[in-house]
Amino acid sequence: MFQRFRRTRLNKHLRSLVRETTVNVEDFIYPLFIRSGEGIKTEVASMPGVYQMSIDEAIKECETLKSLGLYSIILFGIPDVKDSVGSDAVCEHGIIASSIRAIKEAHPDMFVVTDLCFCEYTDHGHCGIIDEEHETVHNDATLELSGQQALVHAKAGADMIAPSGMMDGIIETLRTALDGAGYENLPIMAYSTKFASGYYGPFRDVAESTPSFGDRASYQMDPANRREAIAESLSDEAQGADILMVKPALAYLDIVREIKDNTHLPMAVYNVSGEYAMLKFAGMNDLIDYERVVMETMVAFKRAGADIIISYHAKEVAKLLQK
Repeated sequence: MFQRFRRTRLNKHLRSLVRETTVNVEDFIYPLFIRSGEGIKTEVASMPGVYQMSIDEAIKECETLKSLGLYSIILFGIPDVKDSVGSDAVCEHGIIASSIRAIKEAHPDMFVVTDLCFCEYTDHGHCGIIDEEHETVHNDATLELSGQQALVHAKAGADMIAPSGMMDGIIETLRTALDGAGYENLPIMAYSTKFASGYYGPFRDVAESTPSFGDRASYQMDPANRREAIAESLSDEAQGADILMVKPALAYLDIVREIKDNTHLPMAVYNVSGEYAMLKFAGMNDLIDYERVVMETMVAFKRAGADIIISYHAKEVAKLLQK
């Protein structure tokens, strides 16, 4: 009786004071997908409100983001030409390096994170160099190119690098390459537990990175493996990662919580394209109270242990928080 009285009589201000979990605009990183050209801002049909942009439009988008209090972005490049080894990814004049330089020049106060992978740059859509014999990614050959890619990002002015390919030994490889070139203080946000998930479908539309054969299950995590998932993140921590990440987020909050309980590093979650699209289309069809469910989802990420949320909802959340 007394417990029920206490809960029902709390006024709005007191509820705010005793709330255990809060969502702040500073928690978010917003993804941008950039391609060459000028004046390009093409909405992705499977992700309403998400666009492929040319560099000039991305610079304008950063103004919008800052007006909402969002100062952190993660960049994905879409090159004009793709080949078997993702050459554009290691080119100092490629789309990602050019994007970093232009955005940092126009917006030096933006915190620019770069996705380090090859799936957007290869003609086969996989995350590295192909081992023809086994029809999967050649781990060690990909590591060598990844080190080169990290230096391209660092020299262009990236504030943090986020390797997403799930190659064994990637964090140690990048840390060694960066330290050896004088970038000892450039942080690495590891995609430390990235599952071979069905939630990535719309991302492959916007990034134009659908594999031309097979899938990525040989180098991404089995969704059924909890212990292996935790071990992967703790391995990246031992190799020198500065931030750990779980991707996708919504179906793996148990993993987020357990990793959080076993590390002192900050935790990120990637609220992926499929999660975004489900809420978007449910809201557009009046199946849910969209704004309420979006905020409830963000609270769930924070409650599970996330310090950082990478989300296509970030602009909407920022507007809701301003209210």
